[in-house]
Amino acid sequence: MADGARLTKREETRRENERAILAAAEKVFAEAGFGGATMQLIADLAGLPKANLHYYFATKEDLYRRVVRDIFEIWLHAADVFDLADGPVEGIGAYIDAKMEISRRHPAGSKVWASEVMHGAPVIQDYLETTLRDWTDNRAARIQGWIDAGRMQPVDPRHLLYMLWATTQHYADFGHQIETLNGGRPLTEAEWQAAKASVKTIILRGIGAT
Repeated sequence: MADGARLTKREETRRENERAILAAAEKVFAEAGFGGATMQLIADLAGLPKANLHYYFATKEDLYRRVVRDIFEIWLHAADVFDLADGPVEGIGAYIDAKMEISRRHPAGSKVWASEVMHGAPVIQDYLETTLRDWTDNRAARIQGWIDAGRMQPVDPRHLLYMLWATTQHYADFGHQIETLNGGRPLTEAEWQAAKASVKTIILRGIGAT
């Protein structure tokens, strides 16, 4: 029993340390980029010895890829609503809600992804060529099905997805600009809800979704 308790405590400590490392890494990579980030900076922000970082992640690239993978998987799960929705109003509307909420709660992760792609995806190109391409093909096919059923205007599904990504992720990637234009303060809960409603209205009306 005592051994089991010690193992549980050890596992809890491991998970806490990993969460601290990932949170610190997300922030450092967002601010400094992959090239400017160091394991020492991340260790200092996480409040752990540098040796501990290498216990969990052997290299900076391993840690970076984990940060990117985590935000990517959160985005992928946000699209589950596509498969459950009867039509574009429900599916695309819920997707906008989910993506904007991710931008609100994981702004640093979004910035890491944006910076990586803007620099030609030197570390995560394999994600773009495999997982992201497959995901995009599947979502585009779902949107095309709604178009064929007369549930929305015949727009290019891929360009609609690009617009959705650009709009929702803007609230993370350009959060400082939004705060500045919002009187120098973050959006309140009511302002976030109003932003979601506005984005949904503009896009869903623009594509004639029913």
